[in-house]
Amino acid sequence: MQVNADFSRRAIVPAGSTPWVASPQPGVERLMLDRLGAESGHATSLVRYAPGSRFPAHRHPGGEEILVLSGTFSEGGVHHGAGCYLRNPPGSGHQPSSRDGATIFVKLCQMPPSEQHSVRVDTRDPAAWQHTHGRTVCPLFSAPGEQVRLERLAAGEPLWPKPPSGGAELLVLEGDLAIDRLPCPTGSWVRLPAGDSAHGVAGPGGALLYLKTGHLPNQ
Repeated sequence: MQVNADFSRRAIVPAGSTPWVASPQPGVERLMLDRLGAESGHATSLVRYAPGSRFPAHRHPGGEEILVLSGTFSEGGVHHGAGCYLRNPPGSGHQPSSRDGATIFVKLCQMPPSEQHSVRVDTRDPAAWQHTHGRTVCPLFSAPGEQVRLERLAAGEPLWPKPPSGGAELLVLEGDLAIDRLPCPTGSWVRLPAGDSAHGVAGPGGALLYLKTGHLPNQ
């Protein structure tokens, strides 16, 4: 299966524009944002767990990145509430479930084999946030070729002074954003290839964004 598989092109999925589809597990639905190949391949999705739903125990050869958007997402007996950010490195395994229901943002099979450490960040903790270069940010992960953070923009604030090298990917968590005047309300996903000169600006209520930069190949 191929979904937004051409990484040399801009990809924008506004909230509400793409249907949820059933996953192989009962009670679990997905909204596919990008995907290359089979079930275990590269994929970026929103995943919605109905109360009481679960996956059997399994491993992730290419790693897994998760941001819990709502509800409680569980791995065995460990529970992660809304705002929790997780990175499970290549070769790790878990048994995901949700007793009360949850919606998560998931990136599968997108980590290098050299990444070997788990990451857990509670973005609801004020101590996880900092002010840097005039921005309010919550750093999540940083490595050569990949920087991940949450970033809060004030009303009318530009997304960045200039597009980052290595492209960018973002999910609008709160508020709204416009990309070259295209409205991107809460729940919208955007992928901008390296060299894309897109102009982004927060709406009148500001915006909270998941933002990953530097990870897309130069074309």
